[in-house]
Amino acid sequence: MLLYQPQSGYCYNSDSIFLYDFINFFKPKGKLLDVGTGCGVVGLLVARDNKKVTLEAVEKQAAFREYAKINARVNNIELRLYAGDFLELDNSEKYDYIISNPPFYPDGVQKSENEMLFHARYNVNLPLEPFFKKVSQLLKPHSHFIFCYDATQFALICELLAKVKMRVVDVQFVHPKSDRNASLVMVHARNGSKSMLKVWAPFISFEGDEPSPKVQEIYKKANTQSIKCQI
Repeated sequence: MLLYQPQSGYCYNSDSIFLYDFINFFKPKGKLLDVGTGCGVVGLLVARDNKKVTLEAVEKQAAFREYAKINARVNNIELRLYAGDFLELDNSEKYDYIISNPPFYPDGVQKSENEMLFHARYNVNLPLEPFFKKVSQLLKPHSHFIFCYDATQFALICELLAKVKMRVVDVQFVHPKSDRNASLVMVHARNGSKSMLKVWAPFISFEGDEPSPKVQEIYKKANTQSIKCQI
């Protein structure tokens, strides 16, 4: 997949590719919304591999919307793209899947002065509680919410999802190396679910200085080629 990205500022990273692979496990179909799509990487990869998906996305940064439109066109994937803040999206649309690689850097860390980086990285731009409330309003009954986040905030994630009557049913922690603490968590939640939580085997990113075999396999499957440019 050919993906155009900004020459400078925020570019997608391994989190997005790992999330795409996690989402694919559930074989999504129906209406899918990618929240904070950026250049479109996660949603476009999922739609490429799951032909029964109808892809929609929301992005508040105008520059990223242009990249997402170009990437959808050059990869021949239909995309309905909404401009604006996800929290202000019309509630009349309902979805089978909502996916997101949201900003999750917490308060207290030094914030970038680059506007694109600021909106893409820091959770002040999409706080968890209103984020989850909006997701719950837009999902069809017994539908799916799949996202990644800072692993240290997993307890808070579970608490806030429960407040909007959603339950975590699958979780996988991503570790930089086998002897390191998890840095990322990938979450599959459902509304109205009574399923017990399934904790997946840990995902290890590196073995020594090399990407793990699983990471190599995921990148091969994603098969992305990034082109940095200014539009």
